[in-house]
Amino acid sequence: MSNSSSISEFLLLPFTDTRQLQLLHFALFLGIYLAALLGNGLILTAIACDHRLHTPMYFFLLNLALLDLGCISTTLPKAMANALWDTRAISYSGCAAQVFSFVFLISAEFYLLTVMSYDRYIAICKPLHYGSLLGNRACVQMAAAAWGSGFLNAVLHMANAFSLPLCQGNVVDQFFCEIPQILKISCSHSYFREVWLLLVGFCLASGCFFFIMLSYVQIFRAVLRMPSEQGRHKAFSMCLPHLFVVSLFLSTAMFAYMKPPSISSPSLDVLMAVLYSVIPPTLNPLIYSMRKQELKVAVRRVISPMFLKNDYFRFFLQK
Repeated sequence: MSNSSSISEFLLLPFTDTRQLQLLHFALFLGIYLAALLGNGLILTAIACDHRLHTPMYFFLLNLALLDLGCISTTLPKAMANALWDTRAISYSGCAAQVFSFVFLISAEFYLLTVMSYDRYIAICKPLHYGSLLGNRACVQMAAAAWGSGFLNAVLHMANAFSLPLCQGNVVDQFFCEIPQILKISCSHSYFREVWLLLVGFCLASGCFFFIMLSYVQIFRAVLRMPSEQGRHKAFSMCLPHLFVVSLFLSTAMFAYMKPPSISSPSLDVLMAVLYSVIPPTLNPLIYSMRKQELKVAVRRVISPMFLKNDYFRFFLQK
């Protein structure tokens, strides 16, 4: 194929060529997808319905749940459909939509995690100024900045990547469309514009990473100076869920994109893509609900009416 104008569809990488294993992958990803929908949906409902959770921390958590739902819904449904119907094809416009949505949601999530680290820093290091620094207007502005920055990043990358002539066929070595795989099939002399965009994105991501690390250095210094063991325990309970989520997000994404080429292979690339695009949106609700007692209580209020008539679930909810 000489250029992108002659490409009407792309071929995604299948998980396996065996029909029985394809159906097994479909069932596995369906279970993961439903778990992510249930977990993030419960968090969204609990925060929206419980006025006691209308605080900056839970406002940002609500935005995180929305981003997680969007992220996993961008990749898994198409992969499940391909596994179920034994196909590899995705349309040109569908591939472009996947690239845009994934870059938008992943970028916005990282910026939002940076904002959440600032929220935790203010709550622990400057508690007396928490209400003035993180009022309703400031929270909305910071969340809007995270979403807007992700949107702008996605527009730039998608417009640039899909303007490159594609000279290496239409086979994408991944189970969904992403920027690095599009660059692999572009003409070798024409992708330097995208490299510059990637470098700018890397610098922004590094700035966010150092801001998060600096925030937690200040947080841990403040926590260790607390005279009360109960106060230290409460402070750690406030910060550990966010720290776990950031660590999970960064470790999987960094290993996927920064691993040495010598250990790269299609199967390993697929595994890494599953780890950073599927696992974090599924585990984030569990991580937060395990450490946030008030969130557990709110979620219990949401689901308890559905199970009150069942003795087993009534016993479980009482626990």
